[in-house]
Amino acid sequence: MPLFTAFGDGTDPARPGRVRSGFTLSTAVAPTSSSLHVVGRKARSGVDGRPSGRAPEVDWDEASELRALASKRFSERIGRSPLADEIARQELGRTVIMEVVQEATEARFAVNGYVSSATAQDALAQAVFDLMFGLGRLQPLVDRPDVENIIVVGHDRVFLDLVGGEKVPGPPVAASDDDLIQLLQDLASRADPPRVFSDANPDLHLNLDGARLAASAFVTHRPSVVIRRHRLVRITLDDLIGLGTLSPLLASFLAAAVKARLSIVVSGQQGDGKTTLLRALCAEIGPEEVLGTFETERELGLEQLVDEHPVVFSWEARPGSGERGPDGRPVNEFTLQDGMHASFRYALDRQIVGEVRGREVAQMIMAMESGSGSLSTTHAASASDTMEKLVSCAMQSGEFTRDSAVMKLARCLGLVVQLRSMYVRGRDGSVRKRRVIDEVLAITPGEESAGYAATTVFRSDPDGPAVAFVLPDHLRMLAGHGFTANEFLLEAQRHGGVA
Repeated sequence: MPLFTAFGDGTDPARPGRVRSGFTLSTAVAPTSSSLHVVGRKARSGVDGRPSGRAPEVDWDEASELRALASKRFSERIGRSPLADEIARQELGRTVIMEVVQEATEARFAVNGYVSSATAQDALAQAVFDLMFGLGRLQPLVDRPDVENIIVVGHDRVFLDLVGGEKVPGPPVAASDDDLIQLLQDLASRADPPRVFSDANPDLHLNLDGARLAASAFVTHRPSVVIRRHRLVRITLDDLIGLGTLSPLLASFLAAAVKARLSIVVSGQQGDGKTTLLRALCAEIGPEEVLGTFETERELGLEQLVDEHPVVFSWEARPGSGERGPDGRPVNEFTLQDGMHASFRYALDRQIVGEVRGREVAQMIMAMESGSGSLSTTHAASASDTMEKLVSCAMQSGEFTRDSAVMKLARCLGLVVQLRSMYVRGRDGSVRKRRVIDEVLAITPGEESAGYAATTVFRSDPDGPAVAFVLPDHLRMLAGHGFTANEFLLEAQRHGGVA
């Protein structure tokens, strides 16, 4: 179950996802009005997900006061008639919020003789709802379709990474650092299952059903938050061709590699689009395959794409509470190792380990050794660094020596696909961030001291995505899966490669 269902999935305007519900008034609430009318969320976005106009400024101090009143009234009604269903709870919350906003509007009219506009009342009601059920003052930023990352260093130092690559200042997300920590603790407590965010557990990672939140406090100089929005959930290699991420030839090669069940690691630095490319690779997997995904926090979202992947079993790690059980593990902890162990009874065609940051490499190797054509991502500065990064992670897990890690990776890992970000200046002087596949390496066992051999199949091109270079003999079989090998050889000759 996702942490929140109050906001959209962050897909791009060309592939609109869910639109979070909200408050809309046909006219301003005057003292004679009986209620607010709740319909679909339209105050911040139009039908295509783009901003439909400048939103009115919200008095967050007033919203906080109304939230306290609405929360008390909400708790009283829940106490009289408990509601287990989250949708029903939110509908009751909207009803209560409508009441308190109308009462505030009538009180303002009695004192000052004026009524705020319907749009302003919508915004105030939505702010109260966001404080009660959403991400508080972070919610309007998450709702913006032009925002890719939200970076918070203390309640009042906020920066927004926009889709085009620009970084701009954002508004404060809390009244104080203490209030920001309280918000994060509230979000942690509302997670399913609840998480602990405290001095003893100073890191918080949450799946927000459309975004990923990472936060730290107590061990950082100020509470710090980064929210990564998943803009492109339903994405294909053809879509990435249109975005300039790769060429049709490279797309043909990668699609064939997935169909041939080669195990692939997508690498790159933060923000290079690794998860997006992994989703596009997964789109090449046929609907007949039964998939298992293993993630510390759910990000891939394959289980939501039931038209593309009808059968997906999705395992998510659970950190457990701070208490320790008889076995020394945190109570209610569930690791990716637990999920991987259980998955071998599920008749899976593929096991996909989403992101490898450390010990997850053991599960990645296990998935690849099963011959399932596994797919994963990891952080690395270059394609050549990726193998060393994975070997280091394997050694740090305590389950492998260097020699055993190299041996297993060299035997089961087929390709390393490296991404990079580049900035393109338009004719109007604007600068746009563009993500490209920078290099593709084929990994095979080697007899040299490294223990593996890496062949550059597509090499880096400073002006765009990687170009054909060398096609190893063992990859020529990809022609049987739709790869246009002849075009590869022609392009390799043009770029000084080996035909």
